[in-house]
Amino acid sequence: MRDVASHLGVSQITVSRYFQEPARLSEALRERVARAVAELGYVPNLVAGGLASAHSRVIGMVIPNISGPIFAATIQSFSDAVTAHGYQLLLASSYFSAEQEESAVRGLLGWSPAALVLTSHFHTRGTEAMLARATVPLIETWDYQPRRKPWQVGFSHPEVGRMAARHLIERGYRRIAFVQNSAAGDFSAMERRDGYVEVMREHGREPRCFVPQETQPAHAGREALLALIEGDQAADAIIFANDNLASGALLATLRAGIAVPGRVALMGFGDYLFSEMLTPGLTTIRPPAREMGVLAAELIFARLDAQAENAERAPSPRRPKPLACELIVREST
Repeated sequence: MRDVASHLGVSQITVSRYFQEPARLSEALRERVARAVAELGYVPNLVAGGLASAHSRVIGMVIPNISGPIFAATIQSFSDAVTAHGYQLLLASSYFSAEQEESAVRGLLGWSPAALVLTSHFHTRGTEAMLARATVPLIETWDYQPRRKPWQVGFSHPEVGRMAARHLIERGYRRIAFVQNSAAGDFSAMERRDGYVEVMREHGREPRCFVPQETQPAHAGREALLALIEGDQAADAIIFANDNLASGALLATLRAGIAVPGRVALMGFGDYLFSEMLTPGLTTIRPPAREMGVLAAELIFARLDAQAENAERAPSPRRPKPLACELIVREST
């Protein structure tokens, strides 16, 4: 850092601010520092910085599935905000395993992160104990449980299930089934199922839930479709836990010559990029994926700023309100 400062004829504090608070420097000065850093090959020692401040400039985030498109917008929008504030995102995947999440949380906290972001509220006792002892800002995304101590940035999964069931009932469908994720630890999908069950019973209809055995989502969707459209009580509409499952079912109907929605209506969750490109277009429910990443970052940095000021009289950010999901009606229903 001293070499960079000497090269530019500025103070070490200016170079430090370039990495920690870039917004405090003018654009012209940021460009000068960037060129000097590149020329000299300087890499800031984040471990040393963490020792000095007790926390590193790393923010940890654990999500259920890195390869799943449903979380992509949340990760990207959160990462963009983290980078803009001069921090780095350290990402881990639990693949819907509470035990793997516990291991990831223990590992991330070992790096003394500036903040920690988790997905949903389904944690092991070990994870809950670590969260209770943690002194850094904690955010749980993709969920809304206002009574929990960690702040929630998300929405109600049961309400998503209720929204899907109501849509199909209003369209005149009677034998409506729900297909769960074949990933056993996807408890949020089970909450959406519970919302569906609630509405079905309110309307005097028998819920019908199916759990695929196939692990690959498209194959699992096809398996569920073929199982649910046979017999005297064949489903005339199917809600899938996510768009991956629903797209597998929809592609299977094309191969088998099954009319959608003539013989069976199909509905997903997530509004993936391909959902509107399918034939017919897939009716789905769009979660506020990008908004969750943006809001989570805003809350974290507001709380970090308040901690940095070390002033009890400084206003603290308010606990966020639940975000809304959007029903996207297309040809499949």
